[in-house]
Amino acid sequence: MKEDDRTGSKRVLLKLSGEVLAGETGHGIDPDITGEFAEAVLDLAAAGCSVGIVTGGGNFIRGRDQISIDRITGDQMGMLATLINGLAFRDAIRKRGGRATVLSSIPVEGIFETFSPEKAEEYLSRDYVVIYAGGTGNPCLTTDTAAALRAVQTGCTRLLKGTKVNGVYDSDPAQNPEALRFETLTYDEALRLDLKVMDAAAIAICRDAGLPISVFNIWDPKNILRVFKDPSIGSLIGGMSYD
Repeated sequence: MKEDDRTGSKRVLLKLSGEVLAGETGHGIDPDITGEFAEAVLDLAAAGCSVGIVTGGGNFIRGRDQISIDRITGDQMGMLATLINGLAFRDAIRKRGGRATVLSSIPVEGIFETFSPEKAEEYLSRDYVVIYAGGTGNPCLTTDTAAALRAVQTGCTRLLKGTKVNGVYDSDPAQNPEALRFETLTYDEALRLDLKVMDAAAIAICRDAGLPISVFNIWDPKNILRVFKDPSIGSLIGGMSYD
């Protein structure tokens, strides 16, 4: 992996779904599972990596699933859910001896600092784990898009996208036992084949910035460090950017 030109260190952004923080319950926050992910992130930092995190909010609400709520309101509720997850993850990091902060795209005076690339750089350069909450701050854009945007804004060299399976497949492996896994593919292939691994907007942002995306199985927290060291355990979108 190439090094960040400004800091001389490896810098990545980890995208976590809200569901993984809920564990087997599927709702809310499981403190034990959240703690395991916090430890995995600290292991990544100990390996010499500067880490940013974007979490989803699906463990509390998925806006598009709320039939009685309009899309804009549902998305706003989802953005607020990511603030709760950000606080929980910050607490888990701190309890394990790490340094972490939450930067919110939505101004919440007295609880969060508001995101700016300059503020993020300040914390990342001081070896903080920086959690970006509130999505992009706009409805109709997902946390995948927020992850791609924050990764580009903060000079990341790779985006780590955790999923339920060990990479990108040509069809749903849960439905099709014959599904084939891609080891590598281009951004345009991911968009053309409509593989649903990330939103098209997120992939396009990464493509335009030349930011590779590692897609891997997040349900084993130790895979976070593994895929950082060896992207072949998952699928790599956008070429070879690692040693």
